[in-house]
Amino acid sequence: MRHGEVFNPDHILYGRLEGYHLSELGHQMAAAAAESMTGAPITRLYASPLLRAQESAQPWAELFGLSIETEPRIIEPTNKFEGQKSTFNAGLLLKPTVWPWIINPMRPSWGEPFADIAARVRAAMDDAWQSVDGGEVVMVSHQSPIWMATRSINNLRLPHHPGKRRCALSSITSFERRDGVWAEVAYRAPADDLLAASTDLGAV
Repeated sequence: MRHGEVFNPDHILYGRLEGYHLSELGHQMAAAAAESMTGAPITRLYASPLLRAQESAQPWAELFGLSIETEPRIIEPTNKFEGQKSTFNAGLLLKPTVWPWIINPMRPSWGEPFADIAARVRAAMDDAWQSVDGGEVVMVSHQSPIWMATRSINNLRLPHHPGKRRCALSSITSFERRDGVWAEVAYRAPADDLLAASTDLGAV
């Protein structure tokens, strides 16, 4: 699951910066996601170390009586634009100081390589799957890690346009292990009716 809306009135690309918590709407989104799985056999709950993911996991912990286990491998990627205004667009070409950061969008040169993101998230998924005897595991993460795992599992090229990720706030992307191989089985956006009122800066 991706976290809910973040309180970010200054529209900062917050990345791994500390202190960025859910907005009131974000809490509602996280609760909607958890409630959409009422009755499911949820047996373990993991979350990224970042505050917005930990807060988004809280409704799951309360609803299913689980503790939140911190999983650092599903954290947001590193990003050289962290802390700046969300102006990741063609206007960057007018700023020579950032040209080295955007020279290779296929890697990408502004942050953690896509292949590294996919590898660490999939390793965390493997370990989570092996840690339970049955039921379903919930992992609360971020847009880029979820999308990189999704594209990797679906055998799609990892380089992509960040603005075209299918990973809405508080959305749930579900996977199964079939004969030792991961397969995507569903994508749902339980907070869909709240998205129109939200601000989603996503990531780069």
